[in-house]
Amino acid sequence: MKLLFDANLSPKLVGRLGKLFPGSVHVFDTGLARSTSDEKIWEYAAAAGFTIVTADSDFLDLAKSRGAPPKVVHLENCDYRTSQVESILRRHAVWIAELEQSPRITLTIRNTT
Repeated sequence: MKLLFDANLSPKLVGRLGKLFPGSVHVFDTGLARSTSDEKIWEYAAAAGFTIVTADSDFLDLAKSRGAPPKVVHLENCDYRTSQVESILRRHAVWIAELEQSPRITLTIRNTT
């Protein structure tokens, strides 16, 4: 499963999680500008076969109104360090991978530690 990390998450996550999620990229590495709208990011992810990982709840609204693809992994109340985000994504890697084959469009992850 290829992940597209949204602008509100660190580009460092690509390297840190590259073996777990090969082919993943950060939105800044796609050629999209920092000011690119959520709709354009959505369209890019859908066309390129990515699942969006974001702390932005606006993508949940897009998922509800447009459906998949792409699918969305939402990190709820994500105001923590990159190392914590990495740890959370590693802990939930199976759920994230299962989302690809699931009829669900979104997966919301809450930090419970």
